[in-house]
Amino acid sequence: MTRSALVLVVSTRASAGVYADETGPLIRTWLTERGFAVPEPIVAPDAEVAVALAAALATGPDLILTTGGTGVSPDDRTPEATSALLDRELPGLIEELRRRGLAATPMALLTRGVAGVAGRSVVMNLPGSRGGVRDGLAVLDPILDHLLGQVAGTAGH
Repeated sequence: MTRSALVLVVSTRASAGVYADETGPLIRTWLTERGFAVPEPIVAPDAEVAVALAAALATGPDLILTTGGTGVSPDDRTPEATSALLDRELPGLIEELRRRGLAATPMALLTRGVAGVAGRSVVMNLPGSRGGVRDGLAVLDPILDHLLGQVAGTAGH
């Protein structure tokens, strides 16, 4: 059975057409290469992240990856919107994301992203930078199949 994933790009400027988002397509390609059915990334302004994330979860995907809105700017609300929907958190994913990012830039310490399980969907917030996205995908790569199997109840514990 094909696994499903959604990519939610949280960016007020990209949603307004000020610039083209580059992180959403990067994530979508990575997921497609791993056999996921993934529609085009959803692009939402920061102010609408909670609504966009709830709508994405309502479709019941196996995985939702967000990009953007995880910093400390006044508009950055992705972690709060995500935390409100999680049943269980997976802090180790974000800890490893920060650790990997720190090797490239001290700014990695500023990400406030969260990861966890909401219903039967895994949700992880990735930074809005290409480097941060690459770090997050590298964290997920060796564990994603097992993680999704555990959430679905088909993998060992």
